[in-house]
Amino acid sequence: IDFKDRRLWPTVTPISAICFAAAAQAFFWKRFRLPIGATVVVLALLIGEWINRYDNFWGWTFFPINLVFPSALVPMGFWLDAILLLSGSWLVTALVGGLGWGLLFYPSNWPALAQFHQVTELDGVLLTLADLIGFNYVRTGTPEYIRMIERGTLRTFGKDVVPVA
Repeated sequence: IDFKDRRLWPTVTPISAICFAAAAQAFFWKRFRLPIGATVVVLALLIGEWINRYDNFWGWTFFPINLVFPSALVPMGFWLDAILLLSGSWLVTALVGGLGWGLLFYPSNWPALAQFHQVTELDGVLLTLADLIGFNYVRTGTPEYIRMIERGTLRTFGKDVVPVA
């Protein structure tokens, strides 16, 4: 949750996700003349992401499952398929559908993220709940994790401290 309001998430995720949607849309439109490719692949990605979140975050590390959720791509899949259905043109779908895909990404995730943008105060510091969660549940690759390793201890999701050899 804490990384989802930063710069890279709204830019990298839609760019990488539209590749799958466009490939599936091309397959379904060319073979069956059905404008359902983007929606089908987005639902398949959603199911795969939930399996990944549950098995890896909850099953292996007991990370709270309500703090990790896949991005909401379903509205963008509907948008891309609707543009292809209405226009029947690859060029219009690429320009208008691709633009809509990118512009709809962040607003479609607002309902899930809104509760974590509430302001809180901790020890005189004003921050959001997402930032507070990020400080309490430190993940690998974050600056907090690197600082802990440099101090000589390793903190995992289970809050176990292991000396670094």
